[in-house]
Amino acid sequence: MLAWPALALLRRVLPEVGISVLVNSATAEIAEICPSVDSIIIDYGQSGRCLMKEIRAYDIDVSISLFSDFRTAQAIFRAGIKYRLGPATKLAQIFFNDRLVQRRSASLKPEYEYNVDLIRAFLNNYNLTVPSMPRAPYLSFSVGVVKETLASLRSAYGIPWSSELVIVHPGSGGSAGNLAPRGYSALIDRLSRSRVLFVLVTAGPGEVGIAETVCDEVSQHRCAVHKSESGLVEFAKVIASSKLFISGSTGPLHIAGALDIPTTAFYPRRRSSTALRWRTTNTPDRRLSFSPPASAPEADMDSIDLTLAASVINKKYFND
Repeated sequence: MLAWPALALLRRVLPEVGISVLVNSATAEIAEICPSVDSIIIDYGQSGRCLMKEIRAYDIDVSISLFSDFRTAQAIFRAGIKYRLGPATKLAQIFFNDRLVQRRSASLKPEYEYNVDLIRAFLNNYNLTVPSMPRAPYLSFSVGVVKETLASLRSAYGIPWSSELVIVHPGSGGSAGNLAPRGYSALIDRLSRSRVLFVLVTAGPGEVGIAETVCDEVSQHRCAVHKSESGLVEFAKVIASSKLFISGSTGPLHIAGALDIPTTAFYPRRRSSTALRWRTTNTPDRRLSFSPPASAPEADMDSIDLTLAASVINKKYFND
């Protein structure tokens, strides 16, 4: 999802050029609906030789590797692509004939900006005018689709028409430090009392137990668990139906960002996992983030003041 601003910039400058993206099978479904993409090449983890043949079949002139490992970079090289741009990091860079030094490990800017920088480098190398980066939303659904999805959710979970839908996604897939389930429950109970809220606690594969624990401990708002079992696109439609999305640093958070849904995220303070590095792509006035204070260990998520966080959320999003 953090590649979508880069793809949007590329599409803005080159509206008639065919753009293909190489993605793994887990993200192929969401990649297919990216408005900046014409086709997808799925990497199933096959051998480098098989991947090379798959890439070669697309007759590609230019490759830009926003992220690369040795196997994929070698496959791109062996596919005979003439211009190959990628980050000047790791051994994989030997397969690129143009490189950009980035030092992402310093985490000095958001990940999506590092991706955009590679697109800008390509455009500059071809003497093309580089406009400002397009702003969110990078993904959208029609008003009709959103209304239909929300109506379906209201019917399935008994959500009153007077309620505003808030989504809390407590799972993280182990990608970064996160609030404990009791932390999410405590936060939900501190959300606005002046509004009628319905909280949908969402769960991906293997996360139902966490979601149920969160929901069981909520006492101040109506709450239900939503199992995301119909794929990423359907889950994205659910997210698009919400007023606010709350989670740790995880993939669904970045789907919400691409949709320009208001978000609140919880990040550790570790340099590789900071709120700056993994900032969402929604517009600035639609995002909040919280991390452990400087006085606490960088990954001590329990040290985040949830009473303060709830107060900031309520003031920003509910005018409390």
